[in-house]
Amino acid sequence: MMNRGQLIELIEELVKQPNESEWVEFKLNFHSPEEIGERLSALSNGACIHNQPFGYLVFGVEDKTHVVKGTTFKAKSHKKGGEDLEHWLANRLNPRIDFIVYEFDYDAQIHISIYVIPATRNRPVDFLNISYIRVGSITRKLTEFPEKEAKIWRKETVSFEKEIAKDNLTSSDIVKFLSTEAYFDLLQIPYPSNQQGVIDKFVEEGLVVRKSGYAITKLAAILFAKNLGDFENVERKSIRVIVYKGKNKVETEREQTGIRGYALGFGGLVDWVNSKLPANEEIGKALRKDTRMYPEIAVRELIANALVHQDFSVKGFPMIEIFTDRIEISNSGTPLVTPERFIDAYISRNEKLADLMRRLGFCEEKGSGLDKVIFYNELYQLPPINIIVSENRTRITLFSYKSLNDLDKKEKIRACYQHACLKYVSNEKMTNQSLRDRFKIEDHNYSIASRIIRDTIEAELVKEDDPDNKSRKYASYIPYWA
Repeated sequence: MMNRGQLIELIEELVKQPNESEWVEFKLNFHSPEEIGERLSALSNGACIHNQPFGYLVFGVEDKTHVVKGTTFKAKSHKKGGEDLEHWLANRLNPRIDFIVYEFDYDAQIHISIYVIPATRNRPVDFLNISYIRVGSITRKLTEFPEKEAKIWRKETVSFEKEIAKDNLTSSDIVKFLSTEAYFDLLQIPYPSNQQGVIDKFVEEGLVVRKSGYAITKLAAILFAKNLGDFENVERKSIRVIVYKGKNKVETEREQTGIRGYALGFGGLVDWVNSKLPANEEIGKALRKDTRMYPEIAVRELIANALVHQDFSVKGFPMIEIFTDRIEISNSGTPLVTPERFIDAYISRNEKLADLMRRLGFCEEKGSGLDKVIFYNELYQLPPINIIVSENRTRITLFSYKSLNDLDKKEKIRACYQHACLKYVSNEKMTNQSLRDRFKIEDHNYSIASRIIRDTIEAELVKEDDPDNKSRKYASYIPYWA
């Protein structure tokens, strides 16, 4: 995040512009939330076309003269209805770009509000389903300028991992801002005998770039930052953990925000989360030892997945929310594969991050690790996991123990489908017997398993492996996509 001194420097640079442009707009005061939404769309699209990393909407500067006069508009605290304006705007932009709002005093009498808007990638930014662009000092619909829209769609983008988080650095700055020791320790390779050897390895890995001096990439910052607060924008991807007192969000018991890079804080984060989870008396009896409600390996895999598969280009951060009856792990962005195929399909949005996280030992070599999550979920006799995609976030929920009789029909169907998927990726087939084992149904109650399988077939989530087999006793089942 920028401090007051940096914000003043930014304003002084922006007002040197000869005119407003497709990526810079000045205003004195607030007119309407809708106008701001249109400007955010236009300035993000304009910044992309003009190869600028950000667009800027500044309140408190006169548009014709560029004189800094101040504004009465408080962008951080302004409401639209009963909702924070910042949140209202973010929910109406698509994609949900990660703009930042600043308020500060330029001097004792002059207050400034500024929106710092990242350039869009791959596609235009819409506000209320319409894309905008600045033409001179006027905001117009982007569809009126097809050549400009085409430039955005054709634009070759740099991945988040390769973007620069901090530049104009010396080799000493690299080891000051990054925990270089952690990289070598986690990969179990010897630490170089001199500083240049460290820098050379980080350059080879794509963590540092040689320019006039050196630059730290966002990949390096998000993984190895000693303090994420040293890296603007990357800091906003710090993971949050919230522990609630009940089954809802009414009362918060504890809240924690990560301050170090993912690689430095991952082990401690997983241990801290597991320490806040209740005991699972049911599986504790079966294993004859005290056991947490949720399998630690499943929690670890889901946290790693949330970090690896998040969409860094949209607003939001990874979050872990612990309730008395469930744990929800979520990240920003919508998945690249349908949730029903998480267990067998693997497409990573952040290939370099995923590769390095695997090599550092934080997540699975191949796949999403969801097969492992479902395996341990079944072992612990927990309800099926639930995957929800909404409002540009992906959320996976682990639920605390319930008996089969306490599961509703949808939960039984979801559990049956996940069991069939697990069997299929393990080169096996689901049967009535295997489903009875999953639910701990006694053999003489085989008809209960049969009914669950029939309901799941009707839901078109599983199908018979051999439709010509007339024997129900030896029937086997596979996922609908197999």
